[in-house]
Amino acid sequence: MTERSIIALSGSDTHKFLQGLITNDIGGLERGAVYAAILTPQGKFMVDFFLVREADTVLLDVATPDADALLKRLTMYKLRSDVTLALTERTVSRGLGAVPDGAVADPRHSALGWRAYDGRDSEAVDWDAIRVAHCIPEAGIELTPDTYILEAGFERLHGVDFKKGCYVGQEVTARMKHKTELRKGLASVAIEGSAPVGTPILTESGKEAGVLFTQSGGRAIAYLRFDRATGPMSADGATVTL
Repeated sequence: MTERSIIALSGSDTHKFLQGLITNDIGGLERGAVYAAILTPQGKFMVDFFLVREADTVLLDVATPDADALLKRLTMYKLRSDVTLALTERTVSRGLGAVPDGAVADPRHSALGWRAYDGRDSEAVDWDAIRVAHCIPEAGIELTPDTYILEAGFERLHGVDFKKGCYVGQEVTARMKHKTELRKGLASVAIEGSAPVGTPILTESGKEAGVLFTQSGGRAIAYLRFDRATGPMSADGATVTL
């Protein structure tokens, strides 16, 4: 499990500030945790995270390698807004099954269980196996600076809202939703053998059909050109099938 960090946001403008930046509707905090991302102006992925309300504070749960850069970016965007940002020493706990008291359900998929921020122990779980089984991407692996979030399944994972109004990168995302058919994206594939993450996937004729990512139990997450992923494919000696 990727190490996580918690940024605390407080102040009277916190909700308004976040609403103008993130891909999802901050109003979802009334129902539980919110999964969202910040995009570049060109609509490409920058960082994803979870938001959880705790009294008058919003906790932002982000992968530790991204925490410092995200904190700097948020500080740059807030200008004169009444928002206080602080990188905390709190930790993230995770587990499966019924959501215990004081925890929140992972909003992406029911198979991902719960998240908590009170220092309790995490359960020992093969999270990669769950991600592969349900085609759930992770930052730094399937989610890269070249990613468009709709190709990565953010709509299916409840990470984007198309009615909330403007945010950075919103125009490109809305155009992909309403005016184009996705011809590329993440998909679950069967794999015989294995290959390093990032290995190109080739068709039988040698054309590049995509890229191989996380693998577990004979399955994998792959980024594919759907028009080419119509038959057996290979990745560094491994056989890949959509």
